[in-house]
Amino acid sequence: MLPTAAEPFMPAEGVEPLENLAFDLAREASELSGQLHPIVRLSVADLVRSMNCYYSNLIEGHDTPPREIDRALAADYSKDPHRRDLQLEARAHIEVQRVIDSRSGHPLPPASRAFIEWTHREFCSRLPENLLLVENPDTGERLRVTPGEFRSRSVVVGRHVPPPAEDLPAFIARFEQAYESANLTKPRRVVAAAAAHHRFLWIHPFLDGNGRVARLMSHAMLLDDGVSSALWSISRGLARGAAEYKRLLMAADESRKNDLDGRGALSQSALIEFCRFFLESCIDQVRYMRELLEPSELQRRMELYVRDEESAERLPKRSFAVLGEALLSGELERGRVPALIDASERTARRVISALVDKRLFVSESHKAPLRVGFPIDVVERWFPRLYPVGM
Repeated sequence: MLPTAAEPFMPAEGVEPLENLAFDLAREASELSGQLHPIVRLSVADLVRSMNCYYSNLIEGHDTPPREIDRALAADYSKDPHRRDLQLEARAHIEVQRVIDSRSGHPLPPASRAFIEWTHREFCSRLPENLLLVENPDTGERLRVTPGEFRSRSVVVGRHVPPPAEDLPAFIARFEQAYESANLTKPRRVVAAAAAHHRFLWIHPFLDGNGRVARLMSHAMLLDDGVSSALWSISRGLARGAAEYKRLLMAADESRKNDLDGRGALSQSALIEFCRFFLESCIDQVRYMRELLEPSELQRRMELYVRDEESAERLPKRSFAVLGEALLSGELERGRVPALIDASERTARRVISALVDKRLFVSESHKAPLRVGFPIDVVERWFPRLYPVGM
């Protein structure tokens, strides 16, 4: 099979609705990044990576509750083997995204064979052996996924038959060429993150793990273009519209409908529709996080929670004065707390200790500055609808 079988890799130039969506996404993502102090953004990023992991795995049918993800990050694993495996999978996803978000320690550009193989290798090498085994639906044969290595056999994905294993290098070489950012305008680079998402899944280079790699790759592409950030998650949008996401992925697998449907082997109109859905999902998630992280509203929700905790005597009085200052300033020197709450050093230490015990404050050491933490226990109060109700 020749790489032309996957053309067009990009929608034709001048598709105005897609370019408008690309401009809107870039603008709104920029506004989101400017809402919070850079140090507070680091804590929010930890929360969003856990959320991204939850929804990305949920798309694959792996439902790991947020509290179990939180425990996995603390190396507190379930005694149940299956639940433990899912916790390890969640931790693997978060660790790989953390490296991607750091923008160092991984190959570039994201739409390259080197990055694709690195992402798969880093993710799968952290998985337990049980999650590296896939079953051939026709024969029942158990096959082992080799981290970072392209599949060596043909596969069938639903109604779609991806390229034979021997043709994968040629397809990925064309993939790299099609999404080379130096050859694309800024709006086209944003559209490329959407188009590459589908075409990567169409090529299906690995036995398993393609969905996770595709979503991490798209995130990395938008990050590389200065559009994405660690403050929002495309996986939440795709998971919330999972039925439409999967329907449009399948539709974009189809052949060209007629002479008006582009010049490639695959349907250009279906690719455009998938890109539209993908970019609209991105914008929806940016807007959701902008609303959630609007400083005065975030501060109000935090204050309501802390006042309730103070009334129930689970936190000492004046806790919010300390926490609110850290939210606005990014971090808080411990020595400032006594004057801030007009109290003795002993009382100040008691307030700090209570906030640290609840993980509402995090710090590099017992003397280092304090910054706001976002533990799982406060997520529903501080970040409504971040996860499904009851999570």
